[in-house]
Amino acid sequence: MLKRDIVDAIGDTPLVDVSVMSPVEGVRIYAKLEGANPSGSVKDRVAKYMIEEAERDGRLKPGDTIIEPTSGNTGVSLAMICRARGYDLKVVMPAGVTRERIDLLRAYGVEITFSDADKGTNEAIIVAKQIAEENPGYFFPYQYGNEANPRAHFETTGPEIIRDLPEIDMFVGGLGTGGTLMGVGRALRLHNPDVKIVAVAPPPDDVIQGLRSIEHGFIPEILDLDKLDARILVESEDSFYWTQQLMQQCGIFAGISSGAAIACARKMAEKVGDGTIEFSGRPGEANIVALLPDGGWKYMSTELWTKTFKEIESEVQGKIWW
Repeated sequence: MLKRDIVDAIGDTPLVDVSVMSPVEGVRIYAKLEGANPSGSVKDRVAKYMIEEAERDGRLKPGDTIIEPTSGNTGVSLAMICRARGYDLKVVMPAGVTRERIDLLRAYGVEITFSDADKGTNEAIIVAKQIAEENPGYFFPYQYGNEANPRAHFETTGPEIIRDLPEIDMFVGGLGTGGTLMGVGRALRLHNPDVKIVAVAPPPDDVIQGLRSIEHGFIPEILDLDKLDARILVESEDSFYWTQQLMQQCGIFAGISSGAAIACARKMAEKVGDGTIEFSGRPGEANIVALLPDGGWKYMSTELWTKTFKEIESEVQGKIWW
């Protein structure tokens, strides 16, 4: 289908059956491939909604400057749209992000301010807020508190899943800004009040790029923890392993947080299999959708693709859900 521009190409991503990853025969797992978006991540949806809302409201016009904290994906998404729409972009990001994200942002002409890598995205948020306060002429979308973030998923991601899999029982998404979980969760519950919404997050002492631990003290304004049915912690080694398994078993080249989503989906499948969770009188059966936020190419410089499959497997042996 002909698109007006690159922004118009955002969304309508594939939903793929990856039930070969399921540990329970009666539980099917499906992957929502958000890496198929134009800049390669789910954040394209959010960036589009935040910018277009500001354009409609008159808060943003060509030539203006945007400032935003990011771990990488939102920055890249904003950069793509800024090039298409005529805005300047400045981002604040932790110094420890992958080389690919830095190079891509610079290719788009983005000015990058690096925050303390050890303090993660929380520090990037603080620094970006300071820059915005010092420069009142800048537009500050602030994905962590912007209702356009969950609305993007309520109006696009959720309905796409319902269209492709009306019989969905559970949705698994990474805990980042909270926008995906809140927006998709709201849409799915209007469709099926019994659907379960499950967040995947790293333990407090671990790091998975793109995900956050609420134990670090910052809960995004758009995130309502009461609307989650469960929050499952997944270690980085497990995320690495299941990201590689997506490639090995399904041919899906995905990012590290995608492996965390699959690990979480497998754990929930086991709960269905042992009777802990049951849907509509169907013991041992369920349809689980795991959202895979991005593709693997932004992680080529990490150990994930330099270590062999056997090396990763030996490191997590006995620590993963078989």
